[in-house]
Amino acid sequence: MQILVLGGSVFLSRAVAEDALRRGHTVTCASRGSTGSVPDGARFVRWDRGDPVPDELASSSYDAVVDVARLPSWVRAGVAAWPDAHWVFVSTVNVYADDTTPGGRPGTLPLRDPQPDDVDLATDPEAYGPMKVACEQVVRGGAASWTVVRPGLIVGPGDPTGRFTYWPVRLADGGEALAGGRPEDLMQVIDVRDLAAWVVTCAESRTDGDFDGVGEVHPLGDLLAEVARGVGVAPELTWVPQEVLVEQGVEPWMGPEALPLWLPRPEYDGLGTHDPAPSLAAGLVLRPVAETARDTLAWQRATPDAAVSGMSREKEAAVLAAWHRR
Repeated sequence: MQILVLGGSVFLSRAVAEDALRRGHTVTCASRGSTGSVPDGARFVRWDRGDPVPDELASSSYDAVVDVARLPSWVRAGVAAWPDAHWVFVSTVNVYADDTTPGGRPGTLPLRDPQPDDVDLATDPEAYGPMKVACEQVVRGGAASWTVVRPGLIVGPGDPTGRFTYWPVRLADGGEALAGGRPEDLMQVIDVRDLAAWVVTCAESRTDGDFDGVGEVHPLGDLLAEVARGVGVAPELTWVPQEVLVEQGVEPWMGPEALPLWLPRPEYDGLGTHDPAPSLAAGLVLRPVAETARDTLAWQRATPDAAVSGMSREKEAAVLAAWHRR
């Protein structure tokens, strides 16, 4: 197959290009080229998607296009250029307007109102989900066939956010570790390599429909135990209730003083608990969390500038001390 990856140099889009090359497909990666190189064996075409489609791309035909864009204008230009290709559009679970209901899947949860205009997320981060809704609509309305994949938390080697990376690094360091909420709170992650492989499978089979690109749902205590197993340690977790975390100024999910994987409950009971069954039935194959944790730690240790998001050890110690004083 001739596959066009719009991107190809960072995290998921790069993993897609790598997987497609391993399967023997001819891969073209189109991007600005400012965030890294594309995989060996892929053809690179420089394209700032705010500019017209370059002639060398516009004159080519592709069996499939993989797009991770968030700006509706970019997706409109792409679909107009290659309407006959099978489009695999990587969206997000942030398109859903309901973050409270566990077990959601496409068709069971309401979507946010679409934002058809490009919005600068630096000034309005809440526009991310609505713009992705609009991008999905462009793909459905203009491509000959399409798969929409809505990932949750994508993790693994190469993660530029460092959200999940916090945990393999923290648990490998040993000692008492702060865990947020309750061990029975539910959460899911998906390894970038598993998601990428499934994206290529959807392109090969021209899979039709909307799917959530998510992993199995685990109690958070079990998930962190798997992370610890993957990095070869026995975890020493102290679970601190969310009201205490809030009192201590701990941010949820991501950020410089956040506790990754912790989400306020019940308002976010649904965000990390989407039903993976339809995606598994459509060919998604998942590896164990322990394997993801092992490989993430190895990548982080081999990559000096790898991002690790989350609170400092000093902040963690202060929160644990406050909890033990209660």
